[in-house]
Amino acid sequence: MNNSQQRGATERSQVRRVELIATGRKLFADTSYDALSMDDIAKHAGVAKGLIYYYFKSKRGYYLAIIEDSVADLVSGAASDTELPRGQRVQRTVDGYLRYAQHHEAAFRTIVTGGVGFDTQVQSIRHAVREELIATIAEGAYGRRDIPMVARLALLGWLSSVEGITLDWLGHQELDRETVCALLMRMLRGTLGTIEEFEPACPQPPREPMPPPYPQPAPVEA
Repeated sequence: MNNSQQRGATERSQVRRVELIATGRKLFADTSYDALSMDDIAKHAGVAKGLIYYYFKSKRGYYLAIIEDSVADLVSGAASDTELPRGQRVQRTVDGYLRYAQHHEAAFRTIVTGGVGFDTQVQSIRHAVREELIATIAEGAYGRRDIPMVARLALLGWLSSVEGITLDWLGHQELDRETVCALLMRMLRGTLGTIEEFEPACPQPPREPMPPPYPQPAPVEA
């Protein structure tokens, strides 16, 4: 096999792996981990079971790959809109977090609660997500990702509240996303004020006009 053929085979392999992960995300969105066998997964994916073992080694390996893919979506969504002023970027980060939870509830619950039982690898993924979200909020609030420990601890406490509130909101859906986002932003402003009291080097950012929580359609000309 020449280099061109090898590249083609590698690209096809990558495409197939992405397709299998996409299938798995849909399956685990509606069905628990324990309720799905590898035979079930292979049937839904329309492939031989051996192909899934080839790419992911085991059902757990497949599950972890799906969670990591979901995490990438959550983090990239939270870190988007970098062209906005810092304060507005924080608001969009919170709204993006809620939108992700709303539209990918099963993956979100797995990330936040730690997966199947006490899964150390999922816990590690969750830790990485938390660190990235804290850094994203810090960058929006202070213009830098490296912050003093007291600021990090305060933001970690706020994020823990965000996780709990979001899980409860998903279970009831009595409030719209915009209201929950406004609540979390008010709580964050209180946290940033507390951080300033303990760490004057991290002053609370000035209030900025907040953008709509999601892009609005352009007005239709008459």
